[in-house]
Amino acid sequence: MSNKLNHSMSLAKPDALNITVKQKLALGLGLVGLLILALALFNVTFPYKSIVLWLTLGLIAIGTILYSRGAYLTKLEGIKNDGTWFKSISSRGFWGWSAGIILTAFYIILYFYPEYLGLGKDGAENTGLISLFDPLSQLLSGRNASQWFVYGTLYTLAILAFGYKFLLKYRHNRYQQLRTVSVMFFQLAFAFLIPEFMYVMNNDLPYYDLKSVWPLNYYIFDEWSVKGFLNAGNIGLALLVFGVLSIFVITPILTYKFGKRWYCSWVCGCGGLAETAGDSFRQLSSKKLSAWRLERWLIHFVLVFSVVMTTAMVYTYLGYKSNDFWLTRGVFITLVIAFLTLIFAGVMAYKRKELGKDAKYGAIGYFAVIALLLIMHYTGTTDQLFYIKSGSLRSAYGIYIGSIFSGVIGTGFYPILGSRAWCRFGCPMAAILGFQQRLFSKFRITTNGGQCISCGNCSTYCEMGIDVRAYAQKGENIVRSSCVGCGICSAVCPRGVLKLENDNMKGRINPNEILLGNDVDLMKLVNEK
Repeated sequence: MSNKLNHSMSLAKPDALNITVKQKLALGLGLVGLLILALALFNVTFPYKSIVLWLTLGLIAIGTILYSRGAYLTKLEGIKNDGTWFKSISSRGFWGWSAGIILTAFYIILYFYPEYLGLGKDGAENTGLISLFDPLSQLLSGRNASQWFVYGTLYTLAILAFGYKFLLKYRHNRYQQLRTVSVMFFQLAFAFLIPEFMYVMNNDLPYYDLKSVWPLNYYIFDEWSVKGFLNAGNIGLALLVFGVLSIFVITPILTYKFGKRWYCSWVCGCGGLAETAGDSFRQLSSKKLSAWRLERWLIHFVLVFSVVMTTAMVYTYLGYKSNDFWLTRGVFITLVIAFLTLIFAGVMAYKRKELGKDAKYGAIGYFAVIALLLIMHYTGTTDQLFYIKSGSLRSAYGIYIGSIFSGVIGTGFYPILGSRAWCRFGCPMAAILGFQQRLFSKFRITTNGGQCISCGNCSTYCEMGIDVRAYAQKGENIVRSSCVGCGICSAVCPRGVLKLENDNMKGRINPNEILLGNDVDLMKLVNEK
């Protein structure tokens, strides 16, 4: 490691545009690893697949690590935002669009055309890219790889390698260090290794990522999944109970104490990839008011869709009489409507003031869900719901939300829409946690308006599209449903204006009456007086 520190503050020719010989070598190593994957994709057969696979993954990881060390360990600790808008990859330039197209194409093939990756059908041997990963899959679980194993391996590698890059970049900030280690751990252990080991211990158990909570884990309540858990004995029943408790007990308690950041920034795999591999694109999130309006409508529409589709999915395999499951269709619909009504009544009774004008939109959403559920119940048959075949309906949620939105758009569009497009516009889990955070959480970001110099770093690097500077200028606490508590706004602030806090509920929401020229039409306000 070089001990030479570069103190240049040049704006005319940022040093970030230049890379050292070591960084060029690191890029070369990484590209060789990607080239091997590309060759495997085009059905090039490699001898000693196990050695080739480890060599490939090692080259990609080592290349990323060496490049990151060259980029950050030769500079002083602290804010690193130099050259961001000068790089094609991070400013929607040619390389940015190219990366977006390649990622999107990969996700489309992964979800809808896995045979092009080499997936063997009807017991046939894998070929191409997937067959390259067979040795690792055999080592972990004793079975050949699937497209999901390949994806999980590359996903985990990306979080670990770019997580190391993130640790170097924000090595001056303890909070960033801890949460990055956390997402690296949860992805490696809970999302990748433990499910494989669970299969070895009991191959009748359905795949279960322990950190994935409904509605992200949309398949946990599907018929095959529920039967699989129930048929697996006590461990299967325990996992099913844990999944239910995660929804109704664990997540509300943790969100009350820490805000949605405990999940979205410390545990979630989608958030983990966004914070590590997607860090270079966080500044691309739109801060426009129109984007915020679209976000609020779209994410809650997806939540309504998720609730209705999950209810419909469970409803399809329940009978009018108690057979395989003790629940009947009538009892299930009654319980769902009663639970939603209890939440709606409680919010309107105790938190209506905090909702403000959004209360009427919440009421519209509630009555829309209830109406859809009643229509489904009274018009549905054993074969159709909403006049759609039950089988088609049960797969709709997984296709449109789990595949197209979260994968193809959410991750494939990183270089175009920023790293949190899925979390911001489509994740129903983010909508639920955001609702809890806004109304029932101790978490807030406090601001010291007197210290703010309006540099704009906080707003620029907010991946959720929040205009943080507008709050800081007023000295107003940031209590937004969309805030994932990543803390980057605080990490890049040169004046210590922003602070992430957990405190009591009193005074948490403090809209300041300071009038700024860009907030209101001052002449119109004077005339009204």
